[in-house]
Amino acid sequence: MVSKRLKGFTLIELTMALAVLAVGLGAFLTLIINSTVLSADPMVYQQANSIAQSYLEEALLNSFCDPDDFSTDCPADCDAAAIGVSDICTVCGGGAEARSDYDDVCDYDAINDTAGAVDINLGTISGLERYNVDVTVDGASANLNGLTSANGQALRVDVRVTHDSFSDLDLTISGYKANY
Repeated sequence: MVSKRLKGFTLIELTMALAVLAVGLGAFLTLIINSTVLSADPMVYQQANSIAQSYLEEALLNSFCDPDDFSTDCPADCDAAAIGVSDICTVCGGGAEARSDYDDVCDYDAINDTAGAVDINLGTISGLERYNVDVTVDGASANLNGLTSANGQALRVDVRVTHDSFSDLDLTISGYKANY
């Protein structure tokens, strides 16, 4: 008598193979879903970085001293000897005028755009309403490798950007303006 073995899978082998396949597929789909959900994060972080750099550049492109307050050369008027007489060159309190009229770095102190990133000429930028921008200018304790705000030589500008939907996004970049 010749016994013939049937080829194929038993029900138990088939069930085990399907279980292993289901676990592997579940892990793979979890990975794909997480990477898809988190794929927006780099765009949000890059946009926040661009917004912060834009605000910082706008502030640092302005004069160290307020041109309206100095009748002569700013660096000469705003030196260690003149600080005792008038500390106007490092007292920052934010500009009272419209942002398009800002003409010195200290005018940018206390900008708090909570309704989105704002273009100096166009207003709130469409699509960036969920970003919050806070600008501070340190005119009291900034120190840039020996140049200090105490003697009218340096200001530090900090730009902080957060996002309404991404609570872990809290980006701050800083730049210095020297009195030269």
